Amino acid sequence: MAGELFIGLMSGTSLDGVDVALVEFNKTAVNDTHQPHVLHTHFLAYPPDLRGQILALQHPTDNELETTALIGNTLAQLYAKAVNQLLAAANITSDNIVAIGCHGQTIRHRPQFKDGIGFTLQIGNAALLSELTNITVIADFRSRDIAAGGQGAPLVPAFHQAVFASTQVNRTLINMGGIANITYLANSGEVFGFDSGPGNMLLDAWIKQHKNLDYDANGAWASTGEVIAPLLSAMLAEPYFALAPPKSTGRDLFNAAWLEKMLLAQKLPGANYRPQDVARTLVALTAHSIHDALIQDCGDVDEIYLCGGGAHNTLLKNSLQALLGDKKVATTEALGIGVDWVEAIAFAWLARQCLRKETANLPKATGAKGARILGAIYQH
Repeated sequence: MAGELFIGLMSGTSLDGVDVALVEFNKTAVNDTHQPHVLHTHFLAYPPDLRGQILALQHPTDNELETTALIGNTLAQLYAKAVNQLLAAANITSDNIVAIGCHGQTIRHRPQFKDGIGFTLQIGNAALLSELTNITVIADFRSRDIAAGGQGAPLVPAFHQAVFASTQVNRTLINMGGIANITYLANSGEVFGFDSGPGNMLLDAWIKQHKNLDYDANGAWASTGEVIAPLLSAMLAEPYFALAPPKSTGRDLFNAAWLEKMLLAQKLPGANYRPQDVARTLVALTAHSIHDALIQDCGDVDEIYLCGGGAHNTLLKNSLQALLGDKKVATTEALGIGVDWVEAIAFAWLARQCLRKETANLPKATGAKGARILGAIYQH
């Protein structure tokens, strides 16, 4: 093959499974980061019991060190299965792959938590993954940025800049996964990004609690409800939303306990919120927090492109479009990359940046003291 082949692995805060992308990059050019060639993609769902175990680890538990290590091994085995299924479908052997870029599964994300540094933890046992696939693995991308005083997130803005930036228009990329994050790509070359707040995470947890479904397809259930205006106002008063970038967040803040606190604080004695009304309000929370972040923190925006699981939610897309008025809203499909694969492809790109000894964080997005080479290499 003419190019170098990398695999990107992404398992995000939605906890639905692992996205895998086989990506070809030009082998010789120096500034060749535009338009990676996606050869094949694959998705492998998490078994329900594994998803439950990971959710339990989001908060302190008994014997959590051993539990975390063992779940990390389980994840490595599942990641390896996904990689091997991808290679078989693409009819390519492991010796053709330069490296795997593996994000891992975030368990805690507390940047600047203590002494201005804090920590982030993504598990998945990269050493075992390398053993099981016979491929070099690059992992632990976030820790170096945090060590440099940054948030360790979001990391994808550098990739967005390389692939999606335009010299003609100001673009915004909105990834609506478990958490929603925004990348602003000015036509002047200015780039920054941040987490705007919850994407699908709270809605997924709510429908799981009330309907035993993993997600609300197309927002169908939420569409049967009505926005609870006082509850929406209370949720939007969360101090995180008013923080200036750089900033990042996750389940450490936006979780079931946070939602329950909001519900209890706003519910009048004897009031009985319908579950579908809460669901509709959670969709409004995501749409409003994204819209408000665009107004508060971004400059002129000409084009908006959506990706991530939320890009499939018709109600969420329509709610956001209604707030944005005549602004052009499309998905990354229009830019040549499917909405489900942007982050997996980004981690293939990040792995390549690491092996090339090229920096991959954007200090304006993460708050780090400077640009850094990201990732730990598990050489095969």
